[in-house]
Amino acid sequence: MVLFRRSGLLNKRNIIFLCLKNQNKNGNTFNRFNSTQSGNHFVQVELSNGRKMTFECGKYARLASGNVTAMFGETVVMATVVRQNEPSNSSIVPLTVNYRQKAAAIGRIPTNFFRREFGFTEQEVLTSRVIDRSIRPLFSEEYSYETQLVCNLMAVDGIHDPDVLAINAASAVLSISDVPWDGPVAAVKVGLVNNEFIINPVRQELQHSSLNLVVTCTGKNLIVMLEGSANDVLEQDLRKAIRLAVKECQIIIQSIMNLQKQVGKCKAKLPQNSEVPNDMTDAVSDFSKNELHNIFTCYSHDKMSRDNAINDLRSKMLNSLTHDNPNNAEFATKAFDKLIKQVFRSLVFEKNKRCDGREMDQIRDITCQVNLFRPVHGSAFFQRGQTQVLCAVTLDSIENALKLDLVSMLASGVKEKNFFLHYEFPPYATNETGRLAGFNRREIGHGALAEKSLQCVVPKDYPFAIRLTSEVLESNGSSSMATVCGGSLALMDAGVPISAPVAGVAIGLITKVRQKDKKNIEKYKILTDILGIEDYLGDMDFKIAGTKKGFTALQADVKIPGIPLKIIMESIMQASVAKSRIIATMNKVLSSSKTDKKENKPVVETIEIPVQKRAKFLGVGGINLKKIFLETGVNIHLQDENVYSVFAPNQNAMDEAKEMINKLFEKTAEPTLTFGDIYKAKITEIREGGVMVTLYPNMAPTLLPISQLDRRKVYHPSALGLEVGQEIEVKYFGRDPVNGHIRLSRKVLQEPCSDVRNFISAEAK
Repeated sequence: MVLFRRSGLLNKRNIIFLCLKNQNKNGNTFNRFNSTQSGNHFVQVELSNGRKMTFECGKYARLASGNVTAMFGETVVMATVVRQNEPSNSSIVPLTVNYRQKAAAIGRIPTNFFRREFGFTEQEVLTSRVIDRSIRPLFSEEYSYETQLVCNLMAVDGIHDPDVLAINAASAVLSISDVPWDGPVAAVKVGLVNNEFIINPVRQELQHSSLNLVVTCTGKNLIVMLEGSANDVLEQDLRKAIRLAVKECQIIIQSIMNLQKQVGKCKAKLPQNSEVPNDMTDAVSDFSKNELHNIFTCYSHDKMSRDNAINDLRSKMLNSLTHDNPNNAEFATKAFDKLIKQVFRSLVFEKNKRCDGREMDQIRDITCQVNLFRPVHGSAFFQRGQTQVLCAVTLDSIENALKLDLVSMLASGVKEKNFFLHYEFPPYATNETGRLAGFNRREIGHGALAEKSLQCVVPKDYPFAIRLTSEVLESNGSSSMATVCGGSLALMDAGVPISAPVAGVAIGLITKVRQKDKKNIEKYKILTDILGIEDYLGDMDFKIAGTKKGFTALQADVKIPGIPLKIIMESIMQASVAKSRIIATMNKVLSSSKTDKKENKPVVETIEIPVQKRAKFLGVGGINLKKIFLETGVNIHLQDENVYSVFAPNQNAMDEAKEMINKLFEKTAEPTLTFGDIYKAKITEIREGGVMVTLYPNMAPTLLPISQLDRRKVYHPSALGLEVGQEIEVKYFGRDPVNGHIRLSRKVLQEPCSDVRNFISAEAK
């Protein structure tokens, strides 16, 4: 159900249409539509499960090219888009997407020194990437205006997640703005709880869901983006979830289109890029087409030799065709790049083979190795074709689990992670130079995908924090999925009892569209285990990971304005077969977690410390625990009321720590006291609240309260003439059950009728 409401009156006086015709440097023109409106407009969408999503515009940030505030429950995201008036010279769509989490949205203040938001958290980067991948395919290749889309998280109710809401807000703001964009799109999240599919599940439902899938699609049921994690979800369930999501998206798309009809601005005209002259295109084709054909059909080429052959051909072509007129170099380069894509894609259909000689569903040669370095808890090397990754597992104290920042923790509901994966892509992996320190969005995104792929097979009650690092040594496509395979082997090598081995594969796509309608796909080829060049010149990079039984994670990057459901379903089927083959190859090296204990494997145990011995165990300011850590490397922290967890990097360190703990208690061993017996106590200190006494020389001093010094009421022990070193008789009444302190009384010895009840009642007074 779609409801419309307008606040204010709309008439000729309060609506002003201003069409400005601007001209850029190249003489290209575009029309901009500005509207001044009284009041705001909103659209309310009622989904099939009865939950409502609201889009509102015309109230905030009216100077931007577009602004939409989206609400789902009490979670609110405000999206704005601004584009520059002059086109840029970028070779790709100059689009920047930033998702920002505000601490005020959760009613908190940032915990850093300056108490303000700095940089981008991992959650912000991942959400920004999901939004970007959902909207970028619908921009024309000719679009060259610098554009920035910002999604601000304004409020979080702790029930509805903001990621899907941000995608829909971005779609709505681009639809009503003057940015030329072939939308709208819509996104929904699908969960699976007790074999029942739930659209846009709330956070509590997600905690019990075996599927967390985000689907973005267009109004023609074309899928633009897939992102999700699963707990061994079966192929038929995954297919059904995608179909349900596509159907649900149409409700949101229709609402956004209605909003666009009401307040949408005129779209700017795309700049007329300088087209390559026909004679130059023909000259480049005559010079290079046969050579490119030979390069792409020479199956002995690897990544470097193929790239070098193409670069050499480009240089020869430029020297030959632009020798007399260097100004034609730009046109010749554009024509050559276009020809590369054309020849590469056409050969896939003509030869039914790929540039390395493989069949469409053939996987590259795989090499695996485990236990590479003895000091490392777990390690694995995985190579598929010319893609190499080296994975290492580190087991540490559960106290070293990854703690999320405050805003991400309250926005996502995840406090900490005892399993986390760090993905590194150094420049030498592609024979380049560059910066090594830090990490970029790509590394964060690929690492998060690999982490989700392995998360469900790692036991939740594992007593160690697990850090898995993956360094890409060579890259020729699908390094993130190679990380999944190598990470699975490294976890098993470390002895982590994962439920099943996991493998990942990237599925590609080459399409041929009709000449009359370039949006309709006429022919297509689905490629298994794609190369880097097949990703760059192809139309899809569909990464899928899972066990032999089902799927654990998937991510689809689409480069054309949507892919039909049929192709997606065939890709999933092809990926299912491929991952089973990869797992079979991995099982030849290591099929299950190792049970033999390594010498350097960490150890964790628990010890129980009685309340009365806690102070002696810890020492002043925890000095004893610090000493144990500095000398042995053993971490001790409180686990329960009287139970402490002891983490040691190896068994030798654990034995050494135990010896130190035993000596600690041997030095401070106390004699056994009998309830109701009378002892001679020596005063060691006079205090305002009583006196400190010791019953035996090797005992720690304990407090004799002033209320138990004498049957008369006194305000200071000095009134009784007590001095340090003096011996007095006291009666022992056991230990306090709350704090473990010794309970003594001198007063009861002065009374003819004294018993425990008198002591306890007097002490209470």
